[in-house]
Amino acid sequence: MLRPPMPSSALPRGLHAVLITSGHVRHLDPRLQVPPLLLANSLIAAFSRAALPRLAFPLLRRLLAGAHPLRPDGFTFPPLVRVAPGPATAAQLHACALRLGLLHPNVFAAGSLVHAYLRFGRVAEAYRVFDEMPERDVPAWNAMLSGLCRNARAVDAVALFGRMVGLGLDGDAVTLSSVLPMCVLLGDRALALVMHVYAVKHGLDGELFVCNALIDVYGKLGMLEEAQWVFDGMALRDLVTWNSIISAYEQGGKVASSVELFHGMKESGVNPDVLTLVCLASAVAQCGDERGAKSAHCYVMRRGWDVGDIVAGNAMVDMYAKLSKIEAAQRVFDNLLARDVVSWNTLITGYMQNGLSNEAINAYNHMQKHEGLKPVQGTFVSVLPAYSNLGALQQGMRMHALSIKTGLNLDVYVSTCLIDLYAKCGKLAEAMLLFDHMPRRSTGTWNAIIAGLGVHGHGAKALDLFSEMQQEGIKPDHVTFVSLLAACSHAGLVDQGRSFFDSMQTVYGIVPIAKHYACMVDMLGRAGQLDEAFEFIQGMPIKPDSAVWGALLGACRIHGNVEMGKLASQNLCELDPENVGYYVLMSNMYAKIGKWDGVDAVRSLVRRQNLQKTPGWSSMEVKGSVSVFYSGTQTEPHPQHEEIQRELQDLLAKMKSLGYVPDYSFVLQDVELDEKEQILNNHSERLAIAFGIINTPPRTPLHIYKNLRVCGDCHNATKYISKITEREIIVRDSNRFHHFKDGHCSCGDFW
Repeated sequence: MLRPPMPSSALPRGLHAVLITSGHVRHLDPRLQVPPLLLANSLIAAFSRAALPRLAFPLLRRLLAGAHPLRPDGFTFPPLVRVAPGPATAAQLHACALRLGLLHPNVFAAGSLVHAYLRFGRVAEAYRVFDEMPERDVPAWNAMLSGLCRNARAVDAVALFGRMVGLGLDGDAVTLSSVLPMCVLLGDRALALVMHVYAVKHGLDGELFVCNALIDVYGKLGMLEEAQWVFDGMALRDLVTWNSIISAYEQGGKVASSVELFHGMKESGVNPDVLTLVCLASAVAQCGDERGAKSAHCYVMRRGWDVGDIVAGNAMVDMYAKLSKIEAAQRVFDNLLARDVVSWNTLITGYMQNGLSNEAINAYNHMQKHEGLKPVQGTFVSVLPAYSNLGALQQGMRMHALSIKTGLNLDVYVSTCLIDLYAKCGKLAEAMLLFDHMPRRSTGTWNAIIAGLGVHGHGAKALDLFSEMQQEGIKPDHVTFVSLLAACSHAGLVDQGRSFFDSMQTVYGIVPIAKHYACMVDMLGRAGQLDEAFEFIQGMPIKPDSAVWGALLGACRIHGNVEMGKLASQNLCELDPENVGYYVLMSNMYAKIGKWDGVDAVRSLVRRQNLQKTPGWSSMEVKGSVSVFYSGTQTEPHPQHEEIQRELQDLLAKMKSLGYVPDYSFVLQDVELDEKEQILNNHSERLAIAFGIINTPPRTPLHIYKNLRVCGDCHNATKYISKITEREIIVRDSNRFHHFKDGHCSCGDFW
């Protein structure tokens, strides 16, 4: 028994066609006069809207096989073009429409082809169709503009907009919303202002859609005053408006204002969504506001977003990691019902931000082995720095091979991390090779290679690369000048360093921050210009932080200026009283000149404050496994402990025969000379070197990584060992790289 036909008003538009083809066509009123071509075009359009191209295309073939008046017309092709599954199908429809002479007089059909070609990234074909159109209305221009924007063809989109304006055509809100994001891709603030003026001139500045786009663009370009001006002038604000302005301040570093705007949003009666909370979580983390973070987390939990929405859950993991609450971040991560690759990237990055390189690598390994997730760009950018920090070159090289396999080695961010990896693992030639073969370089890429050259002591080469960077039109940033000043410091290029510090303000308009001042003090101090360094600190327009005074204290330690060291130490005790490293420097200074009462006083202060000295350790990677050695007596002796001790004693005897004399000033304990010799001979870098000699073929290079600055006696001893063993020994300490070969060091004893 046939069911009665459903009321037309109850059916979605596309479903009418489905019902007709499934038999309901038999129940159509026979007196209904519908032209056959109109019915066919209606069916094609309906099938296309219902995402059923497999039913629409056979109808086209029926029409092409028929005779007039059942031949396709200008309304037949646009719906089919919109659902074309690929560029080949779009091209076939294009050829068919051309053959039937239906394209040129029909703006609608040509516009649909433009949209289809751009959907498949075929920009040249889209341009050809667009340029062949005898008439172009505003929707046709908008189709071309929006397609160029989707394909990130910013320069082409702006040029096309200029062409449209030149022809006297007035754009609409869609035109503006297409072109405005291109200002961000180009980093062009002036263009953003021009587009704003255009909106005002054409009466579009009152459109909610346009205002939201302007706030978003101004925020991403760091033009917060302009974003606020647009926001203040809006008569109506929706959720997108509030999200855009909150995000603008959060991305612009004005995180306190971002939080205030969030409260204003709630007072205005607009309810936050997940994107709002993502911005808020980042803002409270940057503020260091633990209470605000808990409040944001509670808000997310009340709505079930922490487990039900993966974006919100990832934001909570990131928030706690940035607050150095890595245990809380791990708990949130563990409670996520579903985890994507972004979740894992967030956790890995969180470990890295908190100096937990081993944990970051373990998390990545777990993701690979147990979750079955393929690494994406963010994964490489997250985990490669962990290998760099540990000096795990072989594991890092496996990641490099994986990046080549996935095609991500050409990504500018991944390539930059790879350059940093090779530079920090002592493979500067490989880092330079990667840099030279990069098809595109960002400011970060130049910063990475300049920093790499600097820590290896190639200051002059770093300065040459900076000149090349300028010639290529790449704008330096704050980090560039930190890298340059550090390179000058390691190479003793004081005059050049002064020049760069001056030019960053006068030529590039970059206001120095504390890191730049610390680099200058470090550079002057290493060069022995302690009085100039102290005068420089006194003339700083901002309050010196612990890094600045720490640089001066380190220089006083090198050059034995106890009185100035005391002054620096006093300031450090006020600024960073819990950093035991500064107390160790002062203690070392007293020990070097034999003032054991001063050593005892500093150590008593450390004990009263219940501080723990950072243990010195050195690591070495052999056959893909990293071994870590600590100075002094090992709590758990290395499996090859006895072999290592025999090798050290053998090396010590050979060094003495060549003229080596231990420098006991680097022993902080007031003990007998033979004990001091034993203490020096068991410093972590020497243990690692002996282990490397035992476990690698003769004359092969050794790569050692030390968490603290290498002591002067070990530096001298390593020069002797490189000559005795005929090996190159590359040591990366907390300050720089030392390449020991044939009894000499690349630093020229300047570190």
